[in-house]
Amino acid sequence: MFLEPKYTIHQLIDRCRAGERKAQELLYKQFASKMLGVCMRYATDRMEAEDMLQNGFIRVFQKMNDYRGDGSFEGWVRRIMVHSSIEYYRKHHKMMQVIDIEEAGHEPSVNPLAAANLDAKVLMGIIQQLAPGYRIVFNLYALEGYSHKEIAEIVGITEGASKSQLSRARTILKEQIAKMEGKSYGYAG
Repeated sequence: MFLEPKYTIHQLIDRCRAGERKAQELLYKQFASKMLGVCMRYATDRMEAEDMLQNGFIRVFQKMNDYRGDGSFEGWVRRIMVHSSIEYYRKHHKMMQVIDIEEAGHEPSVNPLAAANLDAKVLMGIIQQLAPGYRIVFNLYALEGYSHKEIAEIVGITEGASKSQLSRARTILKEQIAKMEGKSYGYAG
């Protein structure tokens, strides 16, 4: 049994820039599980997320020379995974249904304790059931921290459409959580 040599992230980056396959493999192993979680938020299932992950890492290695060291490397990889996932989705699925903000309506309230009691996997499953447009905007805004202006640029929609997609996604998520809460307490929903 041979032990893997330990490298710092900067050494791995330099070795990847030099095209060393072993360094790419080590970098992949270091970030793959975390980045798969990012891709899962944009995918319809695990297989699709794995495809997004592979495409994302191909792009990471192609763009390795673009990383300037500003901010964390993990954050840089995450941004590439998000953009790669959205690009993959555009290529393989019909893009989102856009609803104008005026049509979004008022969001019903739900017991905030219901969301607190949800398991992360259950919540991920609910998010994955959202329509593609809702899911992408929700993930970009609520989980990745993008502004509506940035989302509009990334996805190719208006800021108003981004806001309405987020509003509708939240409404659907609240309804699903309320249904789950009703089931867990034995209420008819």
